[in-house]
Amino acid sequence: MKQALNNDLSELNIARSEFEKSSEPLEPELSTLENLRATLATARAVEVEARLALRTIEERVAAISQRARDLELAASNERQAASNNIARRAARARGAVTAQAIADAAYEALIQIESSISRSNSERERLELARSNRDGEILSIRQAIRDLSVELDQLTSSVHRDEIARAEQRLRIEQLEIKAMEEFGVDSSSLVNEYGPDKPVPTFIEDDAGNLSQGEFIPYVRQEQEKRLAGAEKSLALLGKINPLALEEFSSLEERLKYLADQLEDLKKSKKDLLDIIKSVDDKVQEIFEEAFRDTAREFEKIFARLFPGGEGRLLLTDPSDLLNSGVDVEARPPGKRIKRLSLLSGGERSLTAVALLVAIFKARPSPFYVLDEVEAALDDTNLGRLLSVLEELRQASQLIIITHQKRTMEIGDTLYGVSMRGDGVSEVISQRLREIETEPA
Repeated sequence: MKQALNNDLSELNIARSEFEKSSEPLEPELSTLENLRATLATARAVEVEARLALRTIEERVAAISQRARDLELAASNERQAASNNIARRAARARGAVTAQAIADAAYEALIQIESSISRSNSERERLELARSNRDGEILSIRQAIRDLSVELDQLTSSVHRDEIARAEQRLRIEQLEIKAMEEFGVDSSSLVNEYGPDKPVPTFIEDDAGNLSQGEFIPYVRQEQEKRLAGAEKSLALLGKINPLALEEFSSLEERLKYLADQLEDLKKSKKDLLDIIKSVDDKVQEIFEEAFRDTAREFEKIFARLFPGGEGRLLLTDPSDLLNSGVDVEARPPGKRIKRLSLLSGGERSLTAVALLVAIFKARPSPFYVLDEVEAALDDTNLGRLLSVLEELRQASQLIIITHQKRTMEIGDTLYGVSMRGDGVSEVISQRLREIETEPA
């Protein structure tokens, strides 16, 4: 293929040289030109394929060359490695001999080291025991040092306090000596000789009048004398300062006391008079209450028997011995029932019982007029008729104003009053006289 390509190129070059040599271009033949063009295209295609094949061959040659170089390098490395392995095996053989010698020496050294380790362990245990003993001794010594330091601080503080106390005591003694000399003109030696702690101390006894008398002498005890001094200072402080006007004040207070005593006697007499008046009033009230209760109880029994035919009602005192503070119990037993407590009665029975009590009070202590507000609202026709008969009796001596919605109650009235609303929404009071009121001749 390469040879054919070279032939085509040589023919093409010949044709080109001949074309360049001609002075005038000849009229080409179209068929020849087409053939040449086809031949040229074929030649170019062949050239491209040849170049591609050449490039492929060159790359294969380069790859084969590179592989040959790599194989040569690997063979060289293998040869070098084989020589190195031989050298290492020889070195290992020499090292094995040396290692055997070293192992033998190391075994001997190991035996020596083990014996040394055992001796070292024994020595370490002995040293650790000695160190623990020394640590305990150090701790005890440190504790003793701390205790001694605390004791030293306490002793130092005690000494300091003692020095301060001695200095204060000396200063106090000097002040007392100066005070005794200034106020009493007596030096310290005389005070010690006459009033020292070795001398007995007199006691004083106070009678009921407040006078003091000297008692027996007792030995000097500082604590007891300090207590006596504190008590005397407290009593002196309570007395206060000396008042030069005490006698005049005492005289005025004595007169004031006499005046107040006279006033107190007057008050006692006034109190006795008031108590007598209160007792007489209480006696009168008790008498009036007893009489009124007796009359009311009597009337209640009668009215209850009329309102509850066959029944029984009574008024009882809760504390008959103390009429002023006693309460009143109402016992009501309607006919056919055994109960006596008001709370167990029906609403109509309780209402009629209350009306009976009111009427009993009205009869026991009459009044010019009475106002009754729907007292018969809860009553049936029978009980209402009985109540109306009682009201007829009351109206003989008193005027009755009854607020009611019952027609039967309205029928017994003399005059009716009512409130009606007119068509314009205004309330209007209306009245209607049912019968003429009979008046007694003057």
